[in-house]
Amino acid sequence: MALFLGLGLAGIAVLALSLVLDGLLDGLFDGASAGALDGLLSLPVAAGFVAMFGFVGALVHGVTSLGTTAAVVAGLLAGTATGGLTWAFNRALRRDRTVATPTAEGLVGTTGTVVTEIRPDGFGEVLLRSGGQPVKVSARSTAAIERGKQVWVDGVLSPTAVTVRPTRP
Repeated sequence: MALFLGLGLAGIAVLALSLVLDGLLDGLFDGASAGALDGLLSLPVAAGFVAMFGFVGALVHGVTSLGTTAAVVAGLLAGTATGGLTWAFNRALRRDRTVATPTAEGLVGTTGTVVTEIRPDGFGEVLLRSGGQPVKVSARSTAAIERGKQVWVDGVLSPTAVTVRPTRP
């Protein structure tokens, strides 16, 4: 029973180490089976397997009278299930992608409000919405546009400057 408990504690120690050393074994199966085995020997998977093998083995050995062989089999089954679930969850998290980062080009076609007056062929500032967030950028227009007026973004000069035109004459 001490061996099983020791394995369980070792699994927890490996899990703690994985917080610092995660990715150490991840590349071992890179490219194998078209990526199907990527992350199989990651530290979290190994930690889950070893910890469950140890703790379930100790539980079966200590609570039942089935013996060491039954404890090993139960520990292997529980460890394999835990390792497999950890691996599947890890792969799902790695495949999860976020929406692309908003860029200045994504502002073309949006409307905004002038916050600093735009003089003819000069710069002012407009408040736009990008990715659901308010963004203040420099704006240039061929016509004068006073503060508070609605504008349409029709071009991008730089990541922080756009060209605009009034939405209403």
